[in-house]
Amino acid sequence: MSAVELAAALRAGEFSAREVVGLHIARIEACNGAVNAVCTRSFDTAMEHAARADELRASGATLPPLHGLPILHKDLLDTAGVRTTYGSGAFADHVPAEDATIVHRARRGGAIMLGKTNTPQFGTGGHTSNALFGTTRNPWDLDRTVGGSSGGSAAALAAGMSPLATGTDMAGSLRIPASFCNVVGVRPSPGRIPYLPTQMQWFPFITAGPMARSVRDAALLLSAVAGPDPHACISLDEPFDDLLTSLDIDVSGWRVAWAPQIAGLPVDDEVLAVIHPLRQVLDDMGSAVRDAEPDLTGAEEAFRIWRAWYYATQFGSLLRERPEVLDASTTSNITDGLALTGDEMGRAEHLRSALFRRVAEFFDEVDILVIPCTPVGAFSAKVWHPDSVAGRPMDTYLDWMRHLYFISVAGLPSLSLPAGFTSTGSPIGVQLVAGPRQDRALLQFAHGLEQARGALARPAAT
Repeated sequence: MSAVELAAALRAGEFSAREVVGLHIARIEACNGAVNAVCTRSFDTAMEHAARADELRASGATLPPLHGLPILHKDLLDTAGVRTTYGSGAFADHVPAEDATIVHRARRGGAIMLGKTNTPQFGTGGHTSNALFGTTRNPWDLDRTVGGSSGGSAAALAAGMSPLATGTDMAGSLRIPASFCNVVGVRPSPGRIPYLPTQMQWFPFITAGPMARSVRDAALLLSAVAGPDPHACISLDEPFDDLLTSLDIDVSGWRVAWAPQIAGLPVDDEVLAVIHPLRQVLDDMGSAVRDAEPDLTGAEEAFRIWRAWYYATQFGSLLRERPEVLDASTTSNITDGLALTGDEMGRAEHLRSALFRRVAEFFDEVDILVIPCTPVGAFSAKVWHPDSVAGRPMDTYLDWMRHLYFISVAGLPSLSLPAGFTSTGSPIGVQLVAGPRQDRALLQFAHGLEQARGALARPAAT
């Protein structure tokens, strides 16, 4: 069942929260050994919360929007009283005192946490593996990666372990695993879901967001967790609790920019073969489709510099004090950041500002941009990143993620929507991008496209 269907059934009393939570616990116990998506379990607490949810319904009280729905949270997100390791041995026994904002709001909305999902160390990488918990495997093909860094959440959704999950995204961490696992991953605008707690409140590139098996399910979660927070430096004022009811609008005639090879970035033929039929679907929807793309000059340099600065600022002390706990990718990011000069930081900010202005002007004439999400299908779970894309070498773990982080550095809301499967059965997502702060329009159009194309986000057979 979809999360929306399950929520309605819980409200109607067709199922108790204890039944629903118990069934999902059983599913985790049955298949997590093969997939390795859930790294910390909180089953006893979940059943206690389910019992309280049933008591609340029996009392006749008004029920919250996520009443009784199971949820899994990425292990980068703080969960009060429940171990949060950030995928690092340095925090193997860390138990936070407070929830991250998205966790708190999901709990307040009635969702019941089943546990935490695996992530690479500090979310570093598009492949979910770490020394603490090992590698998460793709439910569609256990020999393949789930992507990252919200890979545990995407795998859990694809395997039917939970109807809802959360993730975070800097360089594509919500969107890459969604693409590889045939689910929906939404990167909201910075501030749509205030990102707390953090020592770097003004840093705009990291966002928390919802993951689900359909756009409507993602909207259900987003409507419960989005909204302003006066304690957050970056916080958008628009309320979002009506998002679910505003999805079903007529999106025919919307102006769509089609750019399957945006910025000259390489894309494997198997990905293009999955995405190209969507152009006809868009035409059939009545979209005003044209070949167009924004000028993304400077996105590469600006993102790499700001990312390196973040790592040096956030983890520089860990490199000095406990370098043995850091993997090679995290160490490299920190080292690059420590070597930055003031001139380089200034140039990155100038590039980022110019990029935002050009992109904003582009979206004056366009409602939605359609581009690839990942330039490759899910690769082997034995490697950290693909060696090449369409014949071009990918020398670092970041090189193949440019379709994702070029959008991140521009500050745009985006999502990965299931688009189809390769000839070998590997899921491929398409990336939809909206203009600055146009999250509602993004979800509305994605829902319209999903309806026109037909549902693909079925659970994997694992």
